[in-house]
Amino acid sequence: MSNPIIKDGEKEKKKKRILKADSSPSVIETKKSKTADSVPTREFHIAQFHAEEEEAASRNPDKDLDIFKTACGNIRQAIVDIKQLKSKQDTDSEIENKRIDASLQFVVLKKLNRLSHFRCRKMREATSEAKQRIDQYHLQLQNLLYEAMHLQKEITKCLEFKSKDEEIELIDVEEFYKEAPVDISRPKLTKNDPHQLTLARLDWELEQRKQLATKLKESQSSKETISQEITTKEEYLESLQPKLSSILQATKPVQNYLGMPYDEIREQHQTAYHLPHPLYVLYMQSSAFQEACDKHLKVTIEGDVDAAKSSNSSAAPEIDEESDSDQEEQEAKKSKRRRKTVEARQSDKKEKVLRKHPLSVVLDITCKDGSCLRLTFNYLVLLQIITVSVKVIPSGDAITSSISGGDLLSAESILNELYPGDHGNTSPNQANHFELKRLGMDEFTHYISRVGRPYMWAQWLGGLQFLSDGPSDKARSSVSASHMQETIKQLRRRIRARLSLLKQLASLERCSIPVSSDCIKLFPAKIIAQVTSWKRTTYEDFACLAHAQGVIKDSLVKETDMFFTVTMDRGSARLTAQVVVTPD
Repeated sequence: MSNPIIKDGEKEKKKKRILKADSSPSVIETKKSKTADSVPTREFHIAQFHAEEEEAASRNPDKDLDIFKTACGNIRQAIVDIKQLKSKQDTDSEIENKRIDASLQFVVLKKLNRLSHFRCRKMREATSEAKQRIDQYHLQLQNLLYEAMHLQKEITKCLEFKSKDEEIELIDVEEFYKEAPVDISRPKLTKNDPHQLTLARLDWELEQRKQLATKLKESQSSKETISQEITTKEEYLESLQPKLSSILQATKPVQNYLGMPYDEIREQHQTAYHLPHPLYVLYMQSSAFQEACDKHLKVTIEGDVDAAKSSNSSAAPEIDEESDSDQEEQEAKKSKRRRKTVEARQSDKKEKVLRKHPLSVVLDITCKDGSCLRLTFNYLVLLQIITVSVKVIPSGDAITSSISGGDLLSAESILNELYPGDHGNTSPNQANHFELKRLGMDEFTHYISRVGRPYMWAQWLGGLQFLSDGPSDKARSSVSASHMQETIKQLRRRIRARLSLLKQLASLERCSIPVSSDCIKLFPAKIIAQVTSWKRTTYEDFACLAHAQGVIKDSLVKETDMFFTVTMDRGSARLTAQVVVTPD
């Protein structure tokens, strides 16, 4: 057992060693201050707090690093020694001393750690101050660069500056010296100094503008005087309009009595300005022909004038391309609500193709017997052709009832082949065929009953000429004038011929042959043969006959001709003959 007295002596020795190990000046001073003043003041704490910072700043970090390494080495050695001593006997006192020495080394390490933290904080503060200085210098540099850039822009702006006098178109120098007075031009000074020359030219320009401003004021005053006179005269003319209207209204009975309807003609002429150009040419030429050559021809304009004004004011409509239909279908699938379906839009396009102009020209061709042929000329805006609708108004004593000739006065056949080969079944404008095909429409023949027949002579009367493989020319009055007289004669001759043929067919249906007094002597006195039957046949019936094949092969008959079959008896003999009458 160990002696307690010896242990107490060892404790006293340990206390002395601790005091010796921690005998740094700061610790000693701190102990002295504690003994000197038992109650520490605020200044004492502040001084004690900053003492280690000052010590960390005054000490050499390299030496502290060596002390740190030495302390670590002592601790390692103490641990190794304690381990060796534990394996021996009666080494408790030595082990205790080694422990105390190692503990003292930890105190040293703790102090070195505090000093390193102080140094680290000091370095952070110094680094932060250096960064702030760098940022401040960078900001100053940016400000200087911005000022330099601003000055550079100002310099560039000053170099590129253009004075207002450069925008003024001054007269030439030679003209300036000729026209300007000497007190402004000053040749002795300006010829050697370009700056003074420019100033002198600007002075002369200012003087000229002052003179022009004076003339402008004079012109404006005279303009106001003239405009006031014009306003006075316009008011006077406007007051005359009601008086003239009342005078024209009062003269209408006189106009009707004398057969001079000036008001009606004037209204027709005003309406004619809203016609499309081909119909205007037709109206103008037919009116001139009626006034000069044919008093039995009547020319009028029918239709909606207001609609014609609106259609003329707007641009001509165009048909959308097929490529747009795909886009319309895609948009239609995306949107749930649509005003019109794709089929409805396609139908609208087809309706636009066959749209007529709101105004039409009507020709009434009257024959001597009172029969009248009424022709209504319409203009298809998009197809750019003229179509004709026909109506026959026979006189009261004309014979129109006939079984075999019931279609002689029909609108489909009465004007057939007025000129050779002109049936009016197809459009004379070749472009229309491709346009109708592009829109998926039928041939033009299917729409004749709706829009009328586009006879070639109708295009001529409107001044239109179509080439066989090209577009149509513009409407020309010369074309209309060259065909007007002959066409009117042909139309009047056609209606007379059809009425006469209708009368003859009616007699033949009654089995009687009308013979004029001039031709009666050519017939025998005794009738030995008579007509027993007269009826209308068709081209198909005629083509089935064996004796007709040669005529058909020689192209002497056409489908547009009129075919009749007559049967004549002479006793027991019977003769059946085929009669072919061409449209003309």
